[in-house]
Amino acid sequence: MKFKNLGIVAISLAAFYAAGSMAGEVDSSFVLKRIQERGVVNMGHREASVPFSYIGDDGKPKGYSVDLCHKIVEQIKVSTENPDLKINYVPVTSQTRIALMANGTIDLECGSTTHNLTRQKQVDYLATTFITGTKLASKKGSGITELEDMDGKVIALSLGTTNEKAIKRVAEEKGLNIKYVMVKDHPQGWLNLENGRADAYASDDVLLYGLISKSKNPDDFQVTGRFLSYDPYGIMVPHDDSTYRRLGDVVLADMMRSGEMQKIYDTWFNPGPTDIGMPISSTLKTAFEVQALPH
Repeated sequence: MKFKNLGIVAISLAAFYAAGSMAGEVDSSFVLKRIQERGVVNMGHREASVPFSYIGDDGKPKGYSVDLCHKIVEQIKVSTENPDLKINYVPVTSQTRIALMANGTIDLECGSTTHNLTRQKQVDYLATTFITGTKLASKKGSGITELEDMDGKVIALSLGTTNEKAIKRVAEEKGLNIKYVMVKDHPQGWLNLENGRADAYASDDVLLYGLISKSKNPDDFQVTGRFLSYDPYGIMVPHDDSTYRRLGDVVLADMMRSGEMQKIYDTWFNPGPTDIGMPISSTLKTAFEVQALPH
């Protein structure tokens, strides 16, 4: 009887400490607290960042980053003790995503956002989930292979992106006479390239491959040039909430360690539903191994 009673006490204590741990986690996180109070996670997402975050044929957000965020939401359900937690999908653009995170409208942003030091003044990031860089998309036969070939030509750029900064910086360094067409998102930039209003569209190479794969005539376009910037992607989260940030990093680290992260990567990129066909790079594979921190 004594051993049986001890077993019951042990189970009760374990449940007590687990409940206390979860309560403590919520109490020490303003983001988890507001999610728990309203019973909803506000998930920011892009509408045309293929294959990271875009609208599927069913009208719902889908993609590599969206899948990773869903995994994080599963852990948020555990931490807030709410298995019925709802997701409210909030569309964001390159101009609105940081402001909506900073003002508390969204709880995490699942898109194709570059992690840089300047943005850390307003928002935080989880572990790096992708590595890419700025390149050019143009029509085949245009003679455009590098940015230097854009002298006297027109290039479309998305406002508020690291690509915009990189192109303008290199153009100034090289003394290039380039006309800029500023757009609000990828579809608008791609439309300018397709209809001839721009000779090229500059963005992260993987996004350009994604746009080509979804275009009406994929064989008409090319991605060329050296990398003009280095862009590590991360899931964006609110500033100054280390408990919430750690929750997300633990989920990602566990997935990187188990190999689940690469499986999700292969689902979307190798070849992926839009036939991008980008096997994981040695750089990204190493990043996963390095970030798979032990418990």
